[in-house]
Amino acid sequence: MKRRITSGIITMVLLICMVFMTACGKNDTAGGGKKIEGDLQDVMAKIYEGVDLDDETKQAMQNYVCDTLTADSEQALLGVEGVPYTEGVYSVPMISSIAYQCVLLRVDPADVDTVKEMLKENADVNKWVCVSAETVLVENVGDVVLFIMSDQAAAYAVSASFQALAQ
Repeated sequence: MKRRITSGIITMVLLICMVFMTACGKNDTAGGGKKIEGDLQDVMAKIYEGVDLDDETKQAMQNYVCDTLTADSEQALLGVEGVPYTEGVYSVPMISSIAYQCVLLRVDPADVDTVKEMLKENADVNKWVCVSAETVLVENVGDVVLFIMSDQAAAYAVSASFQALAQ
């Protein structure tokens, strides 16, 4: 009898833990309640200011073209048309032999997972003429989605700077 009670208590504790872990996992997908405020061009500038890379690369990034994403540039930058977003900006080198692009999208919170999946499925690391991106990252903080294709060091440095902006 004692063994059944103990077993029942352990089962209940494990069940409660699983419920909390599932709930926490859902919050992580939506940014864990954190968010990034402000105009996305300003956010991109802050990401580049905080990026932990050598000074030459950091300076180059701050000089990349940063512009508003339009319906005309969606296919080239996102790999697909029809991604639901309310605000979008991108950053790319003007002329370079480096495979790099960084896109920020502000989306409806209900669309975050859908947008991330669309971007992952349609990322074309070979879209540049003579070079390929070695890393694709698609992440979010709240309703802001980061989509970056580049070399591994730059991608993870930009991602870390992006995550650090979460409030």
